[in-house]
Amino acid sequence: MKKSTWKKHHKWFGLIFAFFIILFGASGIVLNHRLFFSDYQISRKWLPDAYRYKSWNNGLLRGTLSCPPGICQEDSAVLLFGNAGIFLTDHDATTFNDFNRGFPHGVDWRNIRGIAITPQGDLFAAAQFGLYHYNQKAGWQAVRLPLQKGEKLSDITTHGDTLIVVGRSCLYYATSPYRHFSPIILQAPEEYNGKVSLFRTIWLLHSGELFGTAGKLVMDTLAVILIILSVSGIFYWFLPKYIRRMKQTGRSATTSIALLKTSLSWHNKIGRTTIVLTLFIALTGWCLRPPVLLALVYGRIPAIPFTQLESPNAWNDKLRMLRYDEQQNDWLLATSEGFYSLKSFQSTPVKISRTPPVSVMGINVLKQNKQGNWLTGSFSGMYVWNRHLGNITDFFTGKTAPETAGPPFGNHAITGYSSDFDGKLCIAEYEKGSDFASMPANMETLPMSLWNFAQEIHTGRIYTVLGKGTLVFIFFAGLGVLWSLITGYIIRRRKS
Repeated sequence: MKKSTWKKHHKWFGLIFAFFIILFGASGIVLNHRLFFSDYQISRKWLPDAYRYKSWNNGLLRGTLSCPPGICQEDSAVLLFGNAGIFLTDHDATTFNDFNRGFPHGVDWRNIRGIAITPQGDLFAAAQFGLYHYNQKAGWQAVRLPLQKGEKLSDITTHGDTLIVVGRSCLYYATSPYRHFSPIILQAPEEYNGKVSLFRTIWLLHSGELFGTAGKLVMDTLAVILIILSVSGIFYWFLPKYIRRMKQTGRSATTSIALLKTSLSWHNKIGRTTIVLTLFIALTGWCLRPPVLLALVYGRIPAIPFTQLESPNAWNDKLRMLRYDEQQNDWLLATSEGFYSLKSFQSTPVKISRTPPVSVMGINVLKQNKQGNWLTGSFSGMYVWNRHLGNITDFFTGKTAPETAGPPFGNHAITGYSSDFDGKLCIAEYEKGSDFASMPANMETLPMSLWNFAQEIHTGRIYTVLGKGTLVFIFFAGLGVLWSLITGYIIRRRKS
């Protein structure tokens, strides 16, 4: 192509995607510093209607816990929890009251992964950033855990008088009076070879987290650079038109001309200097959304040396849920690598070969029913698993479950389950929610954390309000950004 054609490509691709690049950059900076922004939130009334809570959807209901008399209130009650905190109701689900007293202000701190009650009547809640103990006078109070740097919690459970908190990388346990928790790093399974997820590697490369704080700051700088390139490019397109109008009306355009020259100079110098890094951040971001994501999610590669992924812990960021199977007399461990059986926390976890399908998005329900079967729920659906016989059936159809999970979203994207409401089946789906009880109207606009809002923008999911077809927006936006960068570099290298 001629240089003039390359210029047209750079101009129009740049202008079309400049707005999105600015949003990608700003939201990416928020995503890289979650704890810093955790106190900030936005009311859902300002967001598209699809983001409002309706019938307990969008993760508002993850699970429940039946609370004996005298602990939560005088009468027996049910605690309902999810990504907006904890709410107190009864076994008929007639009223719902806020039960978040004592938690930090931001809703991001109230993303509850599980609740447990000990035989002594101590009530604990595992939020993603910490463990809390309930005090009737003071409300929820933080409990100190020997957490690894950056580790989040994913579950909590009890067995006898032992309380186990599940982190993403190791377990933490305590016995009465539950003041001191000890970490447990599980043994590596026999099939462990040290390889890590290709998808997670690219994810951490894109954010810079793979190289710790320094890496994240480098990526923050690149985000700012992309914003500067976008803004200066818009100026370079807009200012000549503005200058011509000023000259036509006899006004001085000296300042505007100087701004035009400055914006062009900065645009060219910064663009040429950082082209390799900006192409890298655009390419890795493009890989993290469908359809490229689907090709990466099951890939395995050796951990990059001297990075966060190189860990002596075989379970680094892999643990999800833990339950004790009363029939099999073992621990059932759900991980990002599948299900494992443990006789004790000191034994080697054994991978279970025939297991229910679980979405790559992770497991949300793991509960043993009265018959001893396990109910497993994820975005791939809900399944009934008889571990003794090895039978797995679809909860809704009764048909034999497929061997693999399939797409990230199945026909039923399960986010929560409860058997604590008298005579009411409570299965919550991400979009449909559950009709087990009417949701109070004031819950519709409960806030979304600024971090989650930034995530919706950065992943392009916020555009799905315009139609499901926009789910692949990032694929085309990524190509557009890459082409804009490439054409910009080419026109500065070509002489004609």
